[in-house]
Amino acid sequence: QVQPVESGGGLVQAGGSLRLSCAASGGSLTSYAMGWFRQPPGKGREFVAAISRSGGSTDYADSVKGRSTISRDNALNTGYLQMNSLAPEDTAVYYCVVGPSKWDLRRNVVNYWGQGTQVTVSS
Repeated sequence: QVQPVESGGGLVQAGGSLRLSCAASGGSLTSYAMGWFRQPPGKGREFVAAISRSGGSTDYADSVKGRSTISRDNALNTGYLQMNSLAPEDTAVYYCVVGPSKWDLRRNVVNYWGQGTQVTVSS
């Protein structure tokens, strides 16, 4: 069983950048598409981005498109989410997820969830 483990969250000022990482515990990420969801305070979880197994295809929510980049290094069994031009509305717990395909992840079809990492953007 693959257990995604996130790192890289923290407190950042508006306009700043963060890079989240997702490592795999107990298995290989290469068998799955990988993605990120987030849950803002008081709201439900929402799709952020997804990447195919090979890393050759990506998908983004409109809210982060153009200022975020999802990537993966299968040799390191690790995925990443680079976020730029952060705004207070990006404040949320960010979850790394794995699933059958990036299209499935957008539809919330997830095999495994990470525990989440907090990202707080101050104004």
